[in-house]
Amino acid sequence: MRQEDIDRINTLYHKSQSVGLTEEEKEEQARLRKAYVAAIRESLRGSLNNISIQESDGSITDLGKKYGGVKDV
Repeated sequence: MRQEDIDRINTLYHKSQSVGLTEEEKEEQARLRKAYVAAIRESLRGSLNNISIQESDGSITDLGKKYGGVKDV
């Protein structure tokens, strides 16, 4: 997500607290928030899929392959 979109989310929030939003602004705010949450989830999923754990027997378990549906490339 671009920084301009995040700034717009914040601007709309502050405006909603002070004077209120028009219907168009409410729709824009909802759309931007939905895109923001999707971007955060995608980033978190990517981070979690790159975690590997060394087991006590010395073997390495790739959690992305085991639980995240990541395929071998």
